[in-house]
Amino acid sequence: MAPPRSGLRPPLEWRHLGLAVFAGLAQAVSIAAPWNGQPLWWLQILSLAMLAGLLQRQPSWRRAGLVGWTFAIAWLAGTWWWLFISMHVYGGLAAPLAVVAVLGLAAFLGSYYAAAGAAFWALARGGTGAGAIVFGALWLLAELMRGTWFTGFPWGAGGYAHVDGPLAALAPWVGAYGIAFVAAALAAALAGLTLRPGRVAAAALGAGALALVGAAHLRPPAEGTAAGAPLSVALLQGNIPQDEKFQGGTGIPVALDWYGAQLRDSRASLVVAPETAIPLLPEQLPEGYLGALAKDVVDDGRAALIGIPLGNFQQGYTNSVIGLKPQAPVYRFDKHHLVPFGEFIPPLFRWFTDLMNIPLGDFNRGAVGQPSFAWQGQRLAPNICYEDLFGEELGARFADPATAPTIFVNVSNIAWFGNTVAIDQHLQISRMRALEFRRPVVRATNTGATAVIDHRGVVTHRLQRHTRGVLGAQVEGRQGLTPFARWIAAAGLWPYWMLGVAIVLIASGARRLRAAPREMPLQPRRTQGRAP
Repeated sequence: MAPPRSGLRPPLEWRHLGLAVFAGLAQAVSIAAPWNGQPLWWLQILSLAMLAGLLQRQPSWRRAGLVGWTFAIAWLAGTWWWLFISMHVYGGLAAPLAVVAVLGLAAFLGSYYAAAGAAFWALARGGTGAGAIVFGALWLLAELMRGTWFTGFPWGAGGYAHVDGPLAALAPWVGAYGIAFVAAALAAALAGLTLRPGRVAAAALGAGALALVGAAHLRPPAEGTAAGAPLSVALLQGNIPQDEKFQGGTGIPVALDWYGAQLRDSRASLVVAPETAIPLLPEQLPEGYLGALAKDVVDDGRAALIGIPLGNFQQGYTNSVIGLKPQAPVYRFDKHHLVPFGEFIPPLFRWFTDLMNIPLGDFNRGAVGQPSFAWQGQRLAPNICYEDLFGEELGARFADPATAPTIFVNVSNIAWFGNTVAIDQHLQISRMRALEFRRPVVRATNTGATAVIDHRGVVTHRLQRHTRGVLGAQVEGRQGLTPFARWIAAAGLWPYWMLGVAIVLIASGARRLRAAPREMPLQPRRTQGRAP
């Protein structure tokens, strides 16, 4: 066979793309395993190590970018495939269009990781030492882009696989993004073992092992103190199917009757009803319904946080939580971080949302850092549904330690995604917030996971998913700030951005120095004949 002509690109390694798909799906599984909903920290690192190894075997930065993009599409689509259920089953979008939408979103957000893969190939393909740090920085930047640009959609970020692993001890210091950086660097160092066997690789392996052991035994920051006496809570889970939730003949009367009865009859000090537990705007409710409900709660000396849309069709409406307690005006929290397409319509995409049946699909936005709901010595900070993905926004409430939350309250409706792994993934997200801020998290949801998470990220109480019931528990609020809470409140995500960019710039400068031609030393000119 004749040798290939010079200048031609080497043939595409389809085997490498297949391995990238496999590694990407493994990354998706690591966030919450489909068989038990638990995170697999070791699988997250191994899948990233496979990606790093594949990137280093590519013949060009273009091929590396393609491999990174393939990995990301498989990972992201494999993580939130359940968006198909919300769009097709409940939204009424044709199945082929729903599949295209899921894959299109994965491909768009996956482009950040394609760029990271190409840049890694170009800057530092070595999997040990400096090359591993560069891979961690590029991975961090890609995660930040996905989590912030175009309103951000960081669901399934790699850090959430580590709520139970040795790197979980880093959460109150550096947060989920910091854990992602460390895990990616360790993965790239591990990949280097297969490419550069020898003393350097062995040293990298030893350093990685020491890093994991050291992280696992990292002394936790001061856990603060209990904030008052434990609070008795009742978390309501109505389990109203999504296709009935906003229907006048089925879900609406069930919601009004069942949630109303539980709010009246519960003996807990605080009762929490999930997102849009009351599925109507105030002007649509039966006359006197809210007033009677508030009177029943307040007259018994209790408090309640209730998910309800507020506003009207003329002036706009918000996805909100109201708080009721004796001798106080009604508290209000409005959701700030809205879900694209589900809660607000991005520019130029009205045609897409018009293809689906989404009730109350264009909300107004609340402010960042809204005040907490004070009750019995606790400061309860609500957030609605996927708002707890954005730790930097929750962190804004810790700017003043005197008013910082003592308990997080998440109210959600994951019924849009059926009885799927989305429920487990969201639970791991809430656990990470508990670890970062050392605050308990109570979750009241329509279909699951209704749960109580203590300030160490441990699930202490949980209601069976897709059942109707009430979860009772005693919750101990906490006060005192973690290092993460302090710096995220002061600087937001900027320290992450600066770390990632600084490492990339240093690597780029070092590469230019290596590539620059070295000047040859001047040689003395030889003369003909003898010297005079």
